[in-house]
Amino acid sequence: MPQLLIYTPDGKKRSVPLEAMRTTLGRSSNADLCFADDNGLSRLHLEFERADRDVIARDLNSKNGTLVNGERLGDPVRLKPNDKLSCGHLLIVFDPPKASAGGVVFIDDDTARTEGGKIVTSLNGLIDESTHGGGSAAQVSALIRAGNELASERPLADLFRIILDLSIDAVSAGRGVVLTSEGGQLMERASRGENFSISRAVRDQVMETKLSVLVRDTSLDDALRSRRSIIASRVRTLMAVPLQVRDQVLGLIYVDSPSLHREFTKDDLSLLTVMANVAAIRIEHVRLAEIEQARKVMEHELRQAEAIQRGALPSAAPTIPGLDIAGYNTASRSVGGDYYDFFTDGSDQAALILADVSGKGMPAALMVMALQARVQPLFETLPVTPGALKTAMDRLNRLTTANCPLGRFITLFACVLDGQSGQLEWSCAGHNPPLIVRAKGTSEMLEGGGPIMGVFEDSDYEQQRAQLASNDLLAIYSDGVTEACSPTEEEFDMDRLAKVLIAHRTETAEQIAQAVAHAVQEWTAGAPPADDITVVIAKKTS
Repeated sequence: MPQLLIYTPDGKKRSVPLEAMRTTLGRSSNADLCFADDNGLSRLHLEFERADRDVIARDLNSKNGTLVNGERLGDPVRLKPNDKLSCGHLLIVFDPPKASAGGVVFIDDDTARTEGGKIVTSLNGLIDESTHGGGSAAQVSALIRAGNELASERPLADLFRIILDLSIDAVSAGRGVVLTSEGGQLMERASRGENFSISRAVRDQVMETKLSVLVRDTSLDDALRSRRSIIASRVRTLMAVPLQVRDQVLGLIYVDSPSLHREFTKDDLSLLTVMANVAAIRIEHVRLAEIEQARKVMEHELRQAEAIQRGALPSAAPTIPGLDIAGYNTASRSVGGDYYDFFTDGSDQAALILADVSGKGMPAALMVMALQARVQPLFETLPVTPGALKTAMDRLNRLTTANCPLGRFITLFACVLDGQSGQLEWSCAGHNPPLIVRAKGTSEMLEGGGPIMGVFEDSDYEQQRAQLASNDLLAIYSDGVTEACSPTEEEFDMDRLAKVLIAHRTETAEQIAQAVAHAVQEWTAGAPPADDITVVIAKKTS
């Protein structure tokens, strides 16, 4: 699996496997790789996309840009082994999958550039030749058998083994191996025999020029006859042909024999070349079918996950005398990392929670579900006694830190609001400061609190107090609201949010939440949200 080696300013190195199809990096907590303290990074700075067996780096219109091997990254670039990317204060080295060719070793020689005992051909030349006659009954029989064997539906692992067996049997080889190109490296897929020593020149000629290679007698080839690996394996005759689909080479088939009792011929090379082409087409079809099936499974699982996560959010706000409460949420992907909830014991009080889990997609969604399981036992009984909210926050942080994956964290705001008195007890863990909008049309922030959750188990949280009068409202939100960007990359910010809240303060809590969502959508010109958007409104009605 490809990975990134990330070097931070403190001299530490972090290895990050690129498991997802897309991985974002930036300062925002919603980036898959979050470096919140690196002020040289943009909120979402850089994206790595897996494309087939390659990785593409894409700068996300960052403010300070990205360098690849010292050159500024403009258009997306397909990364090569050991490419170095610089962004913010980070150095990132691309590390592709390591070669894992089992018992196969590539050796340096000049086989592809010598003529002693060697024949080369190509698929196009072979097709042209066969059009004008040639071939034998045995070759036709081998091709018919290959067609029949490869026509049936088989998984890739079985398909590679069948291709190898067909190839060895067709030319009466002593042994052989099938290799495919994965991430720029040849990987062993099936083999009969062991300790293969394949000429790098032969490999390159097959993979790069799409030529099939036959060495009739290694003892006549200056580049091979003195090789100890060739002598030890007693290889006297060998062939290598490309697994070719149109202009793409997926890998190669290599066969050899320890003696000249069965010397490979040009007809053998022609037969193996055609069989490899048929096999390559079948491999490609199976790969595409497996990719499509995996996509369908993933879509089904995401729909189920979306339904499960949507069910974890409140279906309706509780009815509390003296309060009007509403929540709104939309995820930037099928599943999201924002979570809000309401708790009441039937009295005049309600506990309100809004949390934002770092990252996106399925990992963030799983963290949300785990967070909900910890929050509910702590807040179902309203912590309204002096210091109870602080105690609940401290305990929630300890539980979260003990189970939080490395590099992940949670911001969270929790409060208890009394519908009769308007008293607000609140505590904040690194979350965006909520706004109180007064009935007269002014606004103020609830600033202060403790650090983010999930990093230090001994973090200390404050329990603070505020007061709401009749028709005042409390607005809690995630950073997907204030950091939503216009087409010119300008953020929605706190001032605009306050203006929307003030303008709609006389409406119901549901209408106010919808007005915020509509304002953000207009600001982004209807573009899909780059981050989850969540708003909770609590309005004192008497």
